[in-house]
This record gives sequence, C-alpha cells and structure tokens, in this order.
Amino acid sequence: MTTNFRQYFSINPLSALFFIALFSISTNTQAKGNAEKLGDAIYIMSPVIAYGSTFYKDDPEGRMQFYKSILTNTAVTFALKYTVKKQRPNGENNRSFPSGHTSTSFQSATFMHKRYGLKAAAPLYLGASYVAYSRVHSKNHDTTDVLAGTLIGGLSSYYFTSAYQTKKTFAQLSPLVSSDTLGVQLTAHW
Repeated sequence: MTTNFRQYFSINPLSALFFIALFSISTNTQAKGNAEKLGDAIYIMSPVIAYGSTFYKDDPEGRMQFYKSILTNTAVTFALKYTVKKQRPNGENNRSFPSGHTSTSFQSATFMHKRYGLKAAAPLYLGASYVAYSRVHSKNHDTTDVLAGTLIGGLSSYYFTSAYQTKKTFAQLSPLVSSDTLGVQLTAHW
C-alpha cells in the first residue's frame, strides 16, 4: 500500500519555506530593526511564494492572473506615491502613501486565497498583517498608508484572479491502429 505524502501534509511546500525563513532571521539587533527586517523578508517572500505556487500546481493560467494582479498593484501603488506625495512619519521622503510593502504582501495573499483557497493563503495573510504592522512600527508609514496598501493589493488580486480548477479527465477516446487491427479505444478513470 502506497501512502500519499500530500494526504497527510496538505500545506504547500512554499508556505513551509516561508515559515522556515521567518525563524531563520537573525535576532541580534534592536527590536525596531528586527521588526523592520522581518517585515522586509516577508514582503520579499510573499510574491515569491504566490508566484512559485503557480509552478508547483503547474498552473499557467494562474501565472497570467498573477502577472496582471501584481502589475496592476505596482502601477496603482507607485502612481499614488508620486501624485499624493505624502511625507513619511520618519521624514525620510514624500512617498508614504500608500505602503508598497503592504500592497504587495496583500496582493500575494489575496491571489493565493482566490486561486488556491484560504488554507493556502492563511500563512500569507498572517505575514501580510505583520508587514503592515512592521511598516507602522518602523515609522515608515502610518495606519492610513497601510490600510490603503491593503485595499489596493487585495483588490488587484481579487479582480484578476479566479479559482483554480483541477483538470480531471474522466474518459479518453483514442484511435487504435496496428498492422492487423483498426478500431477505437476508450479509457475511463473510475
């Protein structure tokens, strides 16, 4: 009797990688630095996991949906940053609104949710929430900035992403030709 690994461990391997990387971040610096570094790591890993899942699932349609959602998210986020010109709480520059880290993290989480379900997206939603927290905590953004990023990221994936449908073939009809046989072969999966 063969055991299917996936039947016991249904978490996406890329999501597992996400958690391993979270715990491998160094904790030798100040608390503010750690929150920001961890938030930055999650921000980078979230789209990698979402995009990588389209390869894991052999889902070219999902890849196209991911491209559309991330490009829309990026375009809207940067258009707003350069037109609104809101000063950051830390005074670093005037590109605070909306939070790009937050919008990208929530775009990735919402993509996973819409495409592969809440179970696949839960780790990314937790990570995206932490990214939003870390951006406010590090004084790169205020609450309005991260809420706008959440909305932009979520809507960009919500609009372009549909649920993943597994391709199951119930029956297949194929020609059967040999030197002494001519016919049709029906193969069915029960």
